[in-house]
Amino acid sequence: MSKVISKDGTVIAFEKSGDGPAVIVVGGVLGDRSQQAPLAALLAEHFTVYNYDRRGHGESGDTAPYASEREFEDLDAIIDLAGGSAFVYGTSGCAVLALSAAAWGLAPKIKKLALWEPPYILDDSRPPVPRDYQERLTSLLAAGRRGDMVELFMTEAVGMPREFVAQMRQAPWWPTQEALAHTLINDATLMGDFSLPTERVAKVTVPTLVIDGGQTPWLSHAAQAVASALPNAQRRTLSGQPHNVDPEAIAPVLVEFFKG
Repeated sequence: MSKVISKDGTVIAFEKSGDGPAVIVVGGVLGDRSQQAPLAALLAEHFTVYNYDRRGHGESGDTAPYASEREFEDLDAIIDLAGGSAFVYGTSGCAVLALSAAAWGLAPKIKKLALWEPPYILDDSRPPVPRDYQERLTSLLAAGRRGDMVELFMTEAVGMPREFVAQMRQAPWWPTQEALAHTLINDATLMGDFSLPTERVAKVTVPTLVIDGGQTPWLSHAAQAVASALPNAQRRTLSGQPHNVDPEAIAPVLVEFFKG
């Protein structure tokens, strides 16, 4: 494990592996860099991979107050450490983070961008996230109800059935989710109202691959909308892959895209 200092002084922890052109893996929704470690290991056979803990996650710091721009600066610090330019892969909400960072000003430093199922909600193929979602998360945190924060995220943002989430609360890994519940407020800040900022995205000219698994209609619709908004995008569907995509399935696709 190594560390880099972000612009605001926050310590960002990361693991570096492999050899070759730099690839930065942006992951960590209710988790740390271990979420993407299996993928990082596969990519490290072809690239120098930087897999980092987002601020507030794992071994990284968590300087207040939070702003999405601070996360963009964290990614910027990793890119600079990697030599000033890199390939970037973001998954789920972290795909939104990576895309937003590119639109914010990091595009010149990103050689290629790959996105897995960015969770924008664009139609009525699923219920919308309640407008008071972030406010409710904040209130639950103030009340110390971390488990209810995770349940709110799973049911209202992810869209899981309540009875399924009720069973999940009995799982041995649930406490690790509760420990990171406060970061859900940061993710809600990043997502806003979950709509696609089409005009801002359209300014990102980085060659981008937008990938989905074809299993969840609203996520597939979002992937297509993102690709349509980008001026230099490709689309790919890994048929049969769930939202928690198998590293063995996506790694060859990323290798092909980044090396192409």
